[in-house]
Amino acid sequence: MTEMMSSPRCTPAVMRAFQILSLIRERGPMTVREVATGLDLPRSSVHELMHTLATLGAIAPADGGGGRFSLGLLLHELGSAYLSEVDLAREGQRVAEQVAAACGETVHLATLDGIEVVYLVKVDSIHAVRMVSAVGRRLPAHCTGVGKALLAGLPNDELARRFGGDDARLPAMTPGSIASVPALREALAAVRRAGYAIDDCESNRDVRCVAAPVYDHRAAMVAAMSISVPVSRTAEDWPGELTGLVRTGAADLSRRLGQGMGQGVGR
Repeated sequence: MTEMMSSPRCTPAVMRAFQILSLIRERGPMTVREVATGLDLPRSSVHELMHTLATLGAIAPADGGGGRFSLGLLLHELGSAYLSEVDLAREGQRVAEQVAAACGETVHLATLDGIEVVYLVKVDSIHAVRMVSAVGRRLPAHCTGVGKALLAGLPNDELARRFGGDDARLPAMTPGSIASVPALREALAAVRRAGYAIDDCESNRDVRCVAAPVYDHRAAMVAAMSISVPVSRTAEDWPGELTGLVRTGAADLSRRLGQGMGQGVGR
């Protein structure tokens, strides 16, 4: 088995079969002709491959006929088996280590619990000056980058239920912390527009963070990943390239958790 996995050779038929599955997933039910055109492959080859995939249950005739095929139940079964083995903290640790290795800074993964965030993963910076934080620690969500990334996924009525009305005061950790519900709503609207969140010395007056949301196979926001940097190491263009790095890491973790797996099956 080890020898097979280490071989650099790929089987063309298997690669084409997965190209077919990926195309149907992206475009919805398709005919043999449409798949052949979309992949620029001989129609006879595509017909044989799709017949095999249908026999295995990987694709199935789509509702409405017309010779179109959609993704089959086998893929749902395989995806469900994969997801049953996925562990957020374990997969988050792996991705966080990769992100930390790329930037040399501290990387966190956290989840939302009420109006607090709970840190699930921490990978330390390579530098002597580091974040004083720990797995299992709780912080007010509105004061952190990960927290704002997660709160941005909640509707306004849920935010009001958790934080109260416009006259409610929010606890501050630093002079830069958000202290009112209207200010929080305004900050979260900016997070939704940008696709990432910033903690500009709001939970620690000496640290800045940039964070991005993580989604699971249901497209539900389940966590957020952040890169934390001491103010002394931030440049004028902060967060600069760290924004792309944390968003890429969060997207990678989302894929590992099965984001998009449920799309296309049985359409």
